[in-house]
Amino acid sequence: MTDSTLTKLSITRILTTVRGSVVASMLAGLTVISGCAGTDSSIRDSHIQPTSDTTGNESDIRARARIHTELAAGYFELGNMGVALEEVTIAQQADSSYPPIYNVAALIYAALKDDRRAEENFSRALRLSPGDADINNNYGNYLCQRKREQEGIKHLLIAVQNPLYQTPERSLVNAGVCARRKGDDAAAQEFFQRAITVRPNQPQALYQLADLAFLANNFAAAQGYLRRLAQVAPGTADVLWLGLRVERKLGNAVAEASYAQQLRKNFPDSKEAAALQAGRF
Repeated sequence: MTDSTLTKLSITRILTTVRGSVVASMLAGLTVISGCAGTDSSIRDSHIQPTSDTTGNESDIRARARIHTELAAGYFELGNMGVALEEVTIAQQADSSYPPIYNVAALIYAALKDDRRAEENFSRALRLSPGDADINNNYGNYLCQRKREQEGIKHLLIAVQNPLYQTPERSLVNAGVCARRKGDDAAAQEFFQRAITVRPNQPQALYQLADLAFLANNFAAAQGYLRRLAQVAPGTADVLWLGLRVERKLGNAVAEASYAQQLRKNFPDSKEAAALQAGRF
């Protein structure tokens, strides 16, 4: 299961964040690109958050850098990488010491598979703001996706330790996924448990815990996590498939049939539906 709540800035958020008539005119052109493709799913757990004071106390150059950084993030979310990089350049020209510029730039280059420039920008962002939670989360996630799990988890936990971080459960989930990727299910389970301690209804943590319980033949625990998950998130193909197999192991034919019906109806072309059709449980 992927986290459905993408944390890249949405265009709506930009419109509510950016103020002033000059800025409004800059944003007017965004509506014409709403049909562009989304960004690469490999950076789906990234987080972009403006860190400067937006209460009116920031300088004009910092405000300009922030605005263009947020515009870059918006174009990035829409998949318009060329314009996103143009906005990054404008932000740098305004205030090259603004850390989020390099956070956004790194994510753009990561999506473009330009790892050299992604690394350069992450490194510069961290030099400017070593303890920034969003930057550490994004860099940690980037490292994990490139099979550098130990380094990645280190940065994810730096993010968690920041007392001002508003979503530490996200980095804990990322750390758990990273630990599973390197085969350390015990560490992964600990990270997911910490995530639901912070946010009891964190969807991806609940799914991952259910999956780990299933693999450990603890089917009752897996069922419990899936029931909690069903209360907070719609069933995706992988969730329904896991639920079906859990209920099958528990001998609950009615519940198994319900999962199967939902899977066939809602995700007929999924690999999970194909496995169901073939009887590959």
